[in-house]
Amino acid sequence: MKAKTTFKCLHCREQHICDPRNRGRQCYCGKPECQKASKGASQRRWVGKPENQKYFRGSENVERVRQWRKEHPGYWRKKKPGREEALQEICREQDPPGKQVVEAGVPDTLQDVCRSQPALLVGLISVMTGHALQEDIARSSRRLQQLALDIFGGQGVGHAA
Repeated sequence: MKAKTTFKCLHCREQHICDPRNRGRQCYCGKPECQKASKGASQRRWVGKPENQKYFRGSENVERVRQWRKEHPGYWRKKKPGREEALQEICREQDPPGKQVVEAGVPDTLQDVCRSQPALLVGLISVMTGHALQEDIARSSRRLQQLALDIFGGQGVGHAA
């Protein structure tokens, strides 16, 4: 059995044990910031090669990109049928039941906090569901809103039951 080889990470400068499959080639450790530095160095090496320096420029490359986009329509905007509305369009402000006057600038109830900080609500739904895409958060919001309506017996929050 061969001895474990170590290397010094080019980014964090710490000593690490090499992955046996990359012995002699490994230059960066697995820390996220070191992996980011590794990717940046790799991209700089790639762009630094003479044959790649004009890869993103010139009429032939513009045509290459046009052709790829033609072959992959809607690549950046993949949507599923029936999911056209944005999250902002389905969330409407609702008054809490028995709304009370709150001291100016000091949110007292959860509803007041959520109304004053809509990003808080979106972030909470994102953390609860594990989704970061607006489309997925919107779907979860609709499901949560329907659950709330079911709990309130079909009455929206703020309406007398």
